[in-house]
Amino acid sequence: MAIWNLGSINADFVYAVPHIPAPGETLSSSGRQVFLGGKGANMSVAAARAAAHVNHIGAVGPDGAWAVQRLLEYGVDTRNVATVDTETAQAIIMVDPAGENAIVLHPGANGQIPQTLLQTAMAEAQTGDWLVIQNETNLQRTAAGLGRKMGLRVAYAAAPFDADRVMAVLPHLDFLILNAVEAAQLQQATGQSPADLPVRDVIVTLGADGADWYGPDGKQHFDAIKVDPVDTTGAGDTFTGYVLAGLDRGMPMAQAIRQAMRAAALMVTRHGTADVIPDLSEVQTFKP
Repeated sequence: MAIWNLGSINADFVYAVPHIPAPGETLSSSGRQVFLGGKGANMSVAAARAAAHVNHIGAVGPDGAWAVQRLLEYGVDTRNVATVDTETAQAIIMVDPAGENAIVLHPGANGQIPQTLLQTAMAEAQTGDWLVIQNETNLQRTAAGLGRKMGLRVAYAAAPFDADRVMAVLPHLDFLILNAVEAAQLQQATGQSPADLPVRDVIVTLGADGADWYGPDGKQHFDAIKVDPVDTTGAGDTFTGYVLAGLDRGMPMAQAIRQAMRAAALMVTRHGTADVIPDLSEVQTFKP
């Protein structure tokens, strides 16, 4: 089938810092790199590198042609990426020696995706395709409702977290993925634990502790693969993209999660975001 991703596209400015700065503190960086990023772009690249057919729906500014070209080079269908008057989104990412990060996001064109573009793209989707949405773009509720009506499988990555936006799309979801902090925030907002949510499959990622899958047969835990991380940026998006690609190719959820664990483990040993997401052959031969 195919994956349709209503997703963000960012220019990621990554700075190496001795530690994450405290309020009022000024630091000098020891390095600066620019990558293709954004949760949406990261997921699209990960799924494409995991051998899925991925169609990206999004927007860049007049300064974003390089980002669209990069997506195309990584195997993502970019026919439904619009160029709008607003500048391309930017992320300022600070990474410390332990691989932890702090991020400031400027949404830019990600919040200006035309509804007509979404409708044009969805007209090509087939029943059983996946539709993926996350909280870095506009049109999420519209897309989720449209996807449900069309018989698509609807997946949602609940980040950056906003309880109201998550609750607005919950009735339309087949698959929800969020981290432990987001799961706690959602439970506080709804009174429902991950096991109680009205979604067939819920994955709660736990960083170095792995992930929990709440499915039709209850909760199942998956241990993370132990590596020495250098940069955790994009690891969750890599995991999500690989899970979706596995499901799209007919893998059982447990098998898709285990493969995604390997991809995420390999990802955190690299500096960067979409540009360094491993491909399927690397994941399959990876020996931690």
